[in-house]
Amino acid sequence: MDSEKRRRELARAKYERQQQRRAEAQRRARRRNTVVGASLAVVLLAGGAAWAGASLAGDGDAKKDAPAAGDAVSTAPSAAPSADPASVKGCRVPSSAKPNGKQWKAEPALTVDTEATYRAVLDTTCGKVTLELNPAAAPHTVNSFVFLAGQHYFDHVPCHRLTTQGIYVLQCGDPTGQGSGGPGYQFKDENLKGATYKAGTVAMANAGPGTNGSQFFLVYKDTELPPNYTPFGRITGGLDVLQNIAAGGVVGGGADGAPKAGVVMDSVTAAKG
Repeated sequence: MDSEKRRRELARAKYERQQQRRAEAQRRARRRNTVVGASLAVVLLAGGAAWAGASLAGDGDAKKDAPAAGDAVSTAPSAAPSADPASVKGCRVPSSAKPNGKQWKAEPALTVDTEATYRAVLDTTCGKVTLELNPAAAPHTVNSFVFLAGQHYFDHVPCHRLTTQGIYVLQCGDPTGQGSGGPGYQFKDENLKGATYKAGTVAMANAGPGTNGSQFFLVYKDTELPPNYTPFGRITGGLDVLQNIAAGGVVGGGADGAPKAGVVMDSVTAAKG
């Protein structure tokens, strides 16, 4: 077996292990939130939506990695590495605007036209990325994406994860920026039969079957993954933007973590036509 093939297999195995850990963490968080919710019912009634939003913070569709042991080998105190947009081609420092963090109890009603094409524009701090969405193949996924874009849910949301070895994706859509957030609802997988993840694919991130929420990933280089992640569109412009972000690398080095570009989606629009 050549070293490149072995490296890809190790990367895929690592990715799947991370998914299993994320799913277990979410199950623990849900159990914890259930206990907290029961014991603080009075607070919930008094605090309203703000408390409810906080309790749902760990109930998303996360894939965020925990730092690996040995990443930092220093006994001297030092500042944690941070994003450096100015060092990455085409990128700029984000504004101070924050996501609206809206939450919903249920998946939105299915209203997309499955015989039409929908187009989306991700206007990011590193440039524009345009997408063509496919509601015929993934109606619930496209419907949710269009709904969230219309609610300005994605505006000012960071792309919190970049992978640059074995798997080549930029992951976005979590308003917490930690990989654990979502819109409050989850929906089923779609379009998985024969799914592949070639450069230009847009697909949903998840923490296991049927846990799609708001997080999605953009594939900037051919990637081998099991068909577990709903593909729902393709990149029609701005692949060079993603490649610039990837070339900038990951905060602190390594091949998987927050992008050094500190990329944020200023706005996301999606419409039929």
